[in-house]
Amino acid sequence: MTREELEHIIRASGDITDQYEFVIIGSQSMLGPVPAPEAVFTVSMEADIYPLQAPELAERIDGAIGEGSQFHQTHGYYAQGVGPETATLPTNWMQRVHRVQNANTGGRLGYCLDVLDLFLAKAAARREKDREFCMALFEHGYVRPAQVLQLVQAMPLDDQAQRSLRATIRRWARAVREAGHDIPEA
Repeated sequence: MTREELEHIIRASGDITDQYEFVIIGSQSMLGPVPAPEAVFTVSMEADIYPLQAPELAERIDGAIGEGSQFHQTHGYYAQGVGPETATLPTNWMQRVHRVQNANTGGRLGYCLDVLDLFLAKAAARREKDREFCMALFEHGYVRPAQVLQLVQAMPLDDQAQRSLRATIRRWARAVREAGHDIPEA
């Protein structure tokens, strides 16, 4: 997905829900802080999105421009209507979002996660595709281990889960270093 395609999804979501502000939380939220990232970050053809003030309207987005819809068949990308509970995010994540708003969004406003918050949401999800995405964030220098390790304390997880998350992050950083990438020590 490209930044322009994400902007189109924001505009279409606004038309469908008659809402003004949207939160983009999946991997394609990277297109907010980094409008033209490396190809490894743009392979997904879906944007996870919900209306900020009316998350329950995400079902409308999913039905109208979701996977398998006419929109998807026409454009080759789609929206997945999700809810705020879909991602585990650090406290105060909303203070770090990146705004996407222009003529292509029809004036609608998309809030994309900061790469640090995106990394932690994916690390907390612990899926294989998320591990690869997070390691690529290290490899390409978008995230430094020390940054995310410090932010783990703001995750809404108990102490054991935070310790486990820190261990996972350190393990991924070590693997990236061992693969020959020069990233700072955690």
